[in-house]
Amino acid sequence: MKKIFMAALLLVTMIFAGCGGGGEPAKTDDGGSKDLKKIVIGLDDEYAPMGFKDEQNEIIGFDVDLAKEAAKRLGTEVEFKAIDWNSKEAELKSGRIDIIWNGLDITPERQENMLFSAPYMDNRQIVFVKKGNDQGIMSESDLAGKGVGTQAGSTAESYIVSQEALKDSFKEFKTYGDYVSAFMDLENGRIDALVCDEIVGRYAMSKQDGKFDALDVTVGPVSEFGIAFRKEDTELRDKVQTVFDEMVKDGTAKKISEQWFQADLVKASK
Repeated sequence: MKKIFMAALLLVTMIFAGCGGGGEPAKTDDGGSKDLKKIVIGLDDEYAPMGFKDEQNEIIGFDVDLAKEAAKRLGTEVEFKAIDWNSKEAELKSGRIDIIWNGLDITPERQENMLFSAPYMDNRQIVFVKKGNDQGIMSESDLAGKGVGTQAGSTAESYIVSQEALKDSFKEFKTYGDYVSAFMDLENGRIDALVCDEIVGRYAMSKQDGKFDALDVTVGPVSEFGIAFRKEDTELRDKVQTVFDEMVKDGTAKKISEQWFQADLVKASK
């Protein structure tokens, strides 16, 4: 009986192994996904609000919600895996992950090594002010004579420092270790305007109960976010793009954006 039981157990194990229990998708000749069973998405799990861990250690976020909805429409499981962000291209190429969906800027350098979706969101630096106090700021040049702040080491700081005439036009320029401190100084009138990554700033603002306004004033160049895939995974990219376009068209993506940012920041494909 013991031998019969062991033989049966071995047979069951072989059947499950043959069925692809690990969820790895079958591949077509060109490397694209054919039978989609599971998508593994790589992300920096400390990048709020795009993807981060909550108090229960669960990965949540704006991009996470978009990806979950896309996977549901594709009829596939989805797993979110924290990766070394500095090694993201190697993680993708090695097959440890299938997609990077985490506020990733589309750049010419990255396009050489990764396949991207259409841009789904602008990544820009905008101006935040105290509620009801826009001070006539309608462009970056209107920051002249104002006390301006931003986060140390941020894209905004790099741009402002590179524009000597702009920086010199400020009454004062302050940098902060984090945006919590920066918004606190903005609330208390220690600075007049805060230049901040729009998605980070809008998320922070949403936690402050109507204390601030986000001005539609772009400071510096605008980049675009995209979903990244392995270069050869054109079939997977096209499937994800199709369902994402449906999410934009039927208003689902807008609803998710408004839940996180109180604004529709999602772009439709061109």
